[in-house]
Formats: sequence, structure tokens, C-alpha cells
Amino acid sequence: MAPGVSFFPCAALAIMADLASLEKRSFAELETCTDEAALHAWHTGYLGKQGELTAAIKEVGKIPSSERRAYGQEVNRVKDVLTRAYEARLEKLKDEALVRSLQADALDVTLPGRQGFRGRLHPATQTLRDICAIFADLGFQIYRSREVEDDLTNFELLNMPPHHPARDMFDTFHTTTPGVLLRTHTSPGQIHVMREHCPRPVRVILPGMCYRYEAITMRSEIMFQQVEGLAIGTRVTMADLKGTISAFARRLFGEERQVRIRSSYFPFTEPSIEVDMDCIVCAGKGCSLCKRSGWLEIMGAGMVHPVVLKNGGYDPDQFSGFAFGMGPQRIAMLKYAIDDIRQFWANDLRFLQQF
Repeated sequence: MAPGVSFFPCAALAIMADLASLEKRSFAELETCTDEAALHAWHTGYLGKQGELTAAIKEVGKIPSSERRAYGQEVNRVKDVLTRAYEARLEKLKDEALVRSLQADALDVTLPGRQGFRGRLHPATQTLRDICAIFADLGFQIYRSREVEDDLTNFELLNMPPHHPARDMFDTFHTTTPGVLLRTHTSPGQIHVMREHCPRPVRVILPGMCYRYEAITMRSEIMFQQVEGLAIGTRVTMADLKGTISAFARRLFGEERQVRIRSSYFPFTEPSIEVDMDCIVCAGKGCSLCKRSGWLEIMGAGMVHPVVLKNGGYDPDQFSGFAFGMGPQRIAMLKYAIDDIRQFWANDLRFLQQF
């Protein structure tokens, strides 16, 4: 026998031949595995616990003891070769799947990016800031007053004593504390301002929230914003009020808008007026928003009542003043042609993102 040449009996030669055939067959089948599922089935069929190579290992008992070591080494070699081939094939399939995925989801880097969501101010807030900016240019200062008032300041000092019929104009939210309520208008702020600044001249606006217990409709809400204006001096007249309102309307709505002034009644002003503007939705022709009148009220105003001046600390024989009040939501409805005031509180992004 030549050196380095092993001798196997016939049974051993047959088993070795089967092992060589298994190796060749397994490689041929491995090349046909085109996805991970097929590759997993191949691994189970050859390298699994019940696989063909495992069965070949069990054939070692049929090999003469003198040749078992050589057979075992051959089996281990085949196992190592198949394991490396399996791992290489698996890696190749994963790479191919990745390439297909990248091709399917190819990103064109030349396309413009998607702009991130940017927050913005609520249209009522935008309008309120516009109003404040206009009156600031006219020399008015901004004054913040309380939202919870007592009956004295909200009504009595504004010329509405108990049981006065004018109180019926204000559906009030009362608290559990007697005489304490949520303010129904920003006019109580006039008293606070006058008592803080008397006897100096005053020119302020008072923005803030108001509350009224009334039906929610397309024109009214239970909670709403108001902007109160107050100017007091020694020679303040109705002409000053009309000029201030006209300047404000021209600045906010444009020169083409029509404004009219008509007489009205408020217990804290005398004389009192209402300021209307032609309906921006129907251009004065009449619609559901303006109740077919062609006009929308934008503010109430008038000369400060002498009783209110006196309650604020001013001598009505020496001082006079004018006051006005408007709702930023109502102004925004005019400015942006919004036909339902409830939209401001609906939190509907389709509405809010238009501004």
C-alpha cells in the first residue's frame, strides 16, 4: 500500500461514496434556493437534526474502528463546507433583497423636501393684534383688567343700579360668592383705569375675554373677546370719536369699505351710537349673516356718561370722554368673510390653516 493512502472495506467505500454524493447534491440544490424560505428548507433537509448529513454521521457505527477517525474528519469537513456555503448564500440573498428594496423605494434626492408643519396664530389673535397695533399708532395704551368682577363695578358704577332694565341686556354668569360674577363686557375696566389715572387725561384700549349666558348661534357665543376703548380729556367731543372710528376702519378694512353711524343706547354712554359696516360677505346685498340688511354691526360707542365719569373720579363739568367696544371675532368675520362665529372655537384645522 502506498504511503498516505487509506484502505476502506467495501461497506466503508459505499458510505464514503454516499457522503460525496450528498455533498455534490446539496451544492446543486443550494444554487436553486432563490429566497430565504427555500434556503431554510435546504438547511433543515441537510444540516438540521433530522437532516441527511446528521444521518450520515450516524453511519459511523458501520465503519471499521480503524477507519472511523478518517470518516469522522470527512463528515466534519463536509459539514463545515455546507455551513459556510449556507451562510454565504443567506448573505447573498439578503443583499439581493436589500437591492430590490432600495430600487423599489428609490428616493429622488433632487425632489424638493417636505416643509415641516409651522404653527401660526389663531385668526382671532391675529385680528386682536391688528386692532391693538392700529390704536397704538393712534396714541392708545393697552390696559389689562380682571375677568372676574363684582356687581358694583360691572353694573352699578356703569350707571346700572340694581333692578335697572338695562341689566336685561347682559345675561350674566354668577359665581357661588354673592355679588361676584364673570364680567359681561370689558367696560368695567373703564372704572379701574379712571381711578388709577385720575385726574390725568386717559387714552387706552382694554382687550379681554367676556362671558354671557346666551344661546350659541352663528352670531353669538357664551365666551368671546372684546376690545374696549376709552379716551378722557378736557375737550374730547363726538367729532373726536367719529374721527377715531373712521381712521380705525380705513386702516383695518381699506378705503373702499362703507361705514355708517346710527343712534343707539348704552347706559354708560350719552349720547350712544352703533357703528356698522357694509357686509363683506354679500357686499351690502343681504345674506344670512347680516340678516338681509346688508350691514354688520362692528362696534358700539358713545360719549362717556357723566355719572360714569364721576364714579371714575373725574369732574364731568371739566372732563369729557368717549368710549367704544368691539369684538375681535366680529371684526375677523368682516375682514376674512367668515359667516359663522362658531368656527373660531371649533378647533378645525381645515379652518385655522387658512390664516
